[in-house]
Amino acid sequence: MDFLFEFEKKINLTEQYLSKYFMENDNHQKAIYEAMKYSLLSGGKRIRPVLTLSCCELFGGGEEVMPFACALEMIHAYSLIHDDLPCMDNDDLRRGKPTNHVVYGEAMALLAGDGLLTRAFEVALTNSELLPNITVDALKLLSAAAGTEGMIGGQVIDMESEEKDIDSVTLMTMHLHKTGALIMAAAKIGALIGGATKEDILKMESFSRYLGIAFQIKDDILDVEGNEELLGKPVGSDKINHKTTFVTLYGIEQAKKMLEDYTLKAIEVISEYGEKADFLKEFSNYLLSRDR
Repeated sequence: MDFLFEFEKKINLTEQYLSKYFMENDNHQKAIYEAMKYSLLSGGKRIRPVLTLSCCELFGGGEEVMPFACALEMIHAYSLIHDDLPCMDNDDLRRGKPTNHVVYGEAMALLAGDGLLTRAFEVALTNSELLPNITVDALKLLSAAAGTEGMIGGQVIDMESEEKDIDSVTLMTMHLHKTGALIMAAAKIGALIGGATKEDILKMESFSRYLGIAFQIKDDILDVEGNEELLGKPVGSDKINHKTTFVTLYGIEQAKKMLEDYTLKAIEVISEYGEKADFLKEFSNYLLSRDR
């Protein structure tokens, strides 16, 4: 298997569906569509939709998962817009471009995030061709991952932890919610729609939990050692914002060891699926070695 070829193919498929599902009207509120499009269709790693599609394929599914894969990416894009706002992290660059509020103003950026969040559920509901019970179960996973017991909950812990030294349990809890929730939802929704059993879905939850933590550890390492040109944003922002990270808590070398350990744990969970899981194994290794 040529991993990079398959990866690029899945990214391109995601881009096609995002463009297809994105609604843009030349009406009185056209400014909001421009702001939403700026953040949604301006590139990105597309990790979550690729993971959703790959987990669906593992159990025999295919493109029928794309409404939910794209919904996850819309929720992710909304979270980045809000995360960059002055009341949150106050970042001026994202993916090498000015952040949404820098271009469109804080009020419009706030609304653009809200628009993407609501559009995500509209896309999933309007375009799903699944059985009603599967659609409802997938929506439950999606909404829970985005909410106060998921991504938003992690952001709350993050905000309350600024200027504080937090312990390892709080750090892990924060990232299992803020970063891990959408990644776990991607794997579970993909498996569900692909026809996985309840036991399989639990295994995919375990796999993606390890993967989500590894992903965050890598982000923390890149904030210290990354290339600003490749990252598209300044490094060292965690230090400037006085945030506890896996690097500040454990040191750079231990963080790198943890990154490898969690990646290996993720791969071990899916190893029983044999060659069918080859893409997900390579995908896990790719996230370990990525430079942005």
